[in-house]
Amino acid sequence: MATQKLYAGAKLREMRTRLELTQKGFAAKLGVSLPYLNQMENNNRPVSTTVVLALAQEFGLDVTELSTGDSERLVSDMREAIADPVFADEAPPLADLRLTASNAPALARAFLSLHRAYRQTHERLASLDEALGREDSRVQASPWEEVRDFFHYCDNYIDAIDRAAERFAGSANVRLAATNALENAGITISLTDMDGLRGYDPATRTLQLSNRSSPPTQVFQLLLQVALLSHDSLLEATLDFARFQSDEARAIAKIGLANYFAGAALMPYGRFLAAAQEDRHDLERLATRFGASIEQVAHRLSTLQRPGAKGIPFFFVRVDQAGTITKRHSATRLQFARFGGACPLWNVHRAFETPGRFLRQLAETPDGVRYISLARDVSKSGGSFGSPVRRYAISLGCETRHAEALVYADNLEMSHASAYEPIGISCRICERKTCHQRSVPPLERRLTINNDQRGVLPYEVS
Repeated sequence: MATQKLYAGAKLREMRTRLELTQKGFAAKLGVSLPYLNQMENNNRPVSTTVVLALAQEFGLDVTELSTGDSERLVSDMREAIADPVFADEAPPLADLRLTASNAPALARAFLSLHRAYRQTHERLASLDEALGREDSRVQASPWEEVRDFFHYCDNYIDAIDRAAERFAGSANVRLAATNALENAGITISLTDMDGLRGYDPATRTLQLSNRSSPPTQVFQLLLQVALLSHDSLLEATLDFARFQSDEARAIAKIGLANYFAGAALMPYGRFLAAAQEDRHDLERLATRFGASIEQVAHRLSTLQRPGAKGIPFFFVRVDQAGTITKRHSATRLQFARFGGACPLWNVHRAFETPGRFLRQLAETPDGVRYISLARDVSKSGGSFGSPVRRYAISLGCETRHAEALVYADNLEMSHASAYEPIGISCRICERKTCHQRSVPPLERRLTINNDQRGVLPYEVS
């Protein structure tokens, strides 16, 4: 396999700017000439091994931060945006998108924001009678999308909050620690027969938890309340840094950060990473160890991206019965569609058919990368007869090169190409020609329609 060259111009520029160094000063510290640094920053030359070592020794940089994670996310998101029919006659080639993501990531994000605004305007015009009756018809990202993108481009890892949660948890029983912290703050905790999960009354300083909830959910809600009350200044500082466009987005993000704290305290980074490696990422064993749910464990595994102590790069996704993605994150090259559902060939959709069981799948994306994917339903009871059941399925996976570290890879035949199911991201950007589940033609391919023949599809992709 040929060695892949590392182009990280945007990362180098970002680091130099953060250190407040001129190109001349930065070049001197790296032991390279000024023209050489300039060429690396503009991606005209790859980052050399000597420079990588200098970055690690001189600045303590985790060299994995130079990887193209953000660039791949931007390329995937731009490909999906370019798949919009409005670009049908002017779609740039993939090489141009990669250059933009590598050399001008700010421009790429601006383009994505512009396309998102266009989509929202188009959707409003499609239902004009409804839009005319609303006062809040501003063209901007919805609060939910804005928060989703914040976590997406933070690599789903918030260092300050993660470390604060780890310090809070220590080595004690985390439920006891949370209970003591709240009671020491003068808060009365009670288990109550209620429809919701948690209710806090600041006037009486009373916290109610549903006695219908599972123990992991109760502990999670305790920790979430600890985050909101005892670590409010940290949450607010993180929100200030994010600079959300609306009060609604900021409020949603605060709950998201409190949820992040709760998960990180329930499964403290160092202990959880060590346990995951020891148990070979067995979700059930980890859930028992940490008193967490299967979904909580899977989600936490996808956040193990601490510089200098990273876990396996996983993707994690949760879908509802309609196939809509309700949670998503990927530390792998596989990225998820920003709009619509996931590929129907993915095993996550079959998890609803086999409740309570783990489904394993070997899959290959159009770029030739192979993954092992684990899927399971995580339907949640309402806690009483007649209460609605919330039905979801989750998928957790990674590239097959990490298979030895996963118990779920045992006894799978991974050496044969026929063992891998072909999956994609979105039909509009999937290049497979004969997929029997294709819903729309691919963007970058010409179509041939033959009235005298009919295959799986009513057209042929050239």
